[in-house]
Order: sequence, then C-alpha cells, then structure tokens
Amino acid sequence: MTDKPQSFSIKNWNQDDQPREKLLYKGKSALSDAELVAILIGSGNRDESAVALCKRVLASVDNNLSELGKLSVKQLMDFKGIGEAKAVSIAAAMELGRRRRGEEALEKKKITSSASVFELMQPVIGELQHEEFWIIYLNNSNKVLQKHHLSKGGITGTLVDVRLVLKNALENGATSIILVHNHPSGTLKPSSADKQLTQKLKTASESLDIKVLDHLIVTEKAYFSFADENLI
Repeated sequence: MTDKPQSFSIKNWNQDDQPREKLLYKGKSALSDAELVAILIGSGNRDESAVALCKRVLASVDNNLSELGKLSVKQLMDFKGIGEAKAVSIAAAMELGRRRRGEEALEKKKITSSASVFELMQPVIGELQHEEFWIIYLNNSNKVLQKHHLSKGGITGTLVDVRLVLKNALENGATSIILVHNHPSGTLKPSSADKQLTQKLKTASESLDIKVLDHLIVTEKAYFSFADENLI
C-alpha cells in the first residue's frame, strides 16, 4: 500500500513557511519584523524555518530594528543558516530603511524647531561610531538649501574650517545656518571646544549678515540644542 502523496498547497504549509503569501494576501503591515526579514533571506537552516531563524536574530538585539541595522555582515553570518548572501541582503535592507527615513525628513524642508533638525540629521549621523560635523544652510524662510558634510573625525572630535562654512553659505545664498555634529559616546553635554567653535562661527557669520540659528549635538536617541538652552 502506497502512502497518499503529500499536498504542497499553500494552505497546507506551516505558517512559518509562508510570509510571502501572507504579504500578498494580507498586506505588508500584517507581517511581523521576523516575517519581513525572513522574506529577505528566503530560507532557514536544517533545524528551523526562515521565520524562526529571524526571530532568533532579532532576539539577539532585543527585537530592535535599529540595533539590527548596526550588525555587520560578519556578525550576521555568525548565525547558523545565514551565509554571506543572506547577510548582505539584510544589511542592504537596513541601509535602505535608514536612507528612506533621511529622505522623508528632508522632504519637510522647512526647519521649524530643534526637533525638526534632529529628525533631519539623526538618520544621517546619529548611529555613527565616529564624529562628523554638518552644516544646514537655510534661506530666509528657514527652508533647507543644502545639508553639507563639512568634516569627519575620530571618536572624540573633528575639525571645522570656518572659512569653508562661510564660502558655502555665500555660494548657496544662505541667510542662516545650523551647526550639527554627533557624539559617538552618547553624551549630550557640549564640550568647551563645542562652545568655543559655536561662538567663533557666530561671530564670523555676523560680519556677513548670516545668522547661526542653532547648534545641535546628536546621539542615537536624543539631542542637545544650544538655542533651546540659550547658549547661542
């Protein structure tokens, strides 16, 4: 007596094996984070489905997608069942998400508060392990003319060329600027060097009728505004 052939109809599949179908029939919002990542990697390993594997990966970062985005390709490959191709797919998807957030913030264009500056710049520099200094150039309606990456430094600091800041302001027709840099250490307290640089740029800009509206220190989850704290 022969066994009845097993049905491979989607409705008979284990739910863990059909995130693609769930997305097609129920929409992307119906999927968990693990199911979405499972679609990226396509398959699991001998012992677990793609979804189970992705649940394990996410559990290692406390189910935080921001933390998942920080994992390197090598770190992702430490999980059984994730080879180089799968790790690269996850890393690429996380980077696209980060860039999309940055573009959505840029579309707002008009700066209305220190919070709007944070929303614009956090996706760009908030998670970096080194320090970067950026200048946001604005017109007289506080609309963003340009975000300019001025310099890149190490873990503890970066250099700023005041002349270059003002040269770019004149070329862009900016009437005001906002200074932004990150603190990889996570501390929000401005250093004496931060305060001195802010005053130096403010004094130099005033001679050209360009206002320094604010200076933000950005970390992964928070920010410090010189303007909010009446330090500018």
